[in-house]
Amino acid sequence: MQSQYSEYQSIEMSETFLDFRQKFSEAEEPSTQAAEELEPFRFHGYFEDCMEMYAAPEVVAEYLNAHHEWFRRCAQPMKAEPLGENGYALVIGRFGSFGYEVEPKIGLHLLPPEAGIYRIRTISIPGYVAPGYDVDFNAAMKLVELKAGSLEENTELTKNLSSTITKIEWQLDLAVFIKFPRFIHRLPKSLIQNTGDRLLAQIVRQVNRRLTQKVQEDFHNSLGLSLPSKSKRH
Repeated sequence: MQSQYSEYQSIEMSETFLDFRQKFSEAEEPSTQAAEELEPFRFHGYFEDCMEMYAAPEVVAEYLNAHHEWFRRCAQPMKAEPLGENGYALVIGRFGSFGYEVEPKIGLHLLPPEAGIYRIRTISIPGYVAPGYDVDFNAAMKLVELKAGSLEENTELTKNLSSTITKIEWQLDLAVFIKFPRFIHRLPKSLIQNTGDRLLAQIVRQVNRRLTQKVQEDFHNSLGLSLPSKSKRH
């Protein structure tokens, strides 16, 4: 599968899938009713990572709470539209192969912090019915205070930074359910499952890498600081 966004690394299906497309390119497509009877595949992954902000936790918390000021800007090139007071309708990008494409669009609710934990949950998008897929997105973030004295860099830049570093640690439990056309079901289930899980992990890594960089830069720019080159950008 490939993303429509050129700034993301190309994602391709395995050669086995491409060979399969050649073999069954003239296969008869099932009726719509028959296709709907096929069980969807569930692709799942659990992810965790962190990013560092050179400021005290209360400063970082204030920034996170004002997500309406930065979320849509930092999400680009993904499209994000406001959905209520604390929600967004997010279009991840278009992915597809051998004539089958999906453009994941999900509603995300950024819940107010509770006991220092920020959670993000899937919510429905009014008037939108996902064509052949469903997403279950459950994420949690917490702020961990560190001391900047352990920094190896001893430059004028780091001297001007806060003496406190806040590490944002996050976990994501993500499941995607996709109803494939019947001809794809002729592949071994293990091949479909392993390829889908691997693709899901690759997409999450790419989105995380870009979003982390943009949020870090946006946050430090809001404080009039440049982000140190050795800052954590997992």
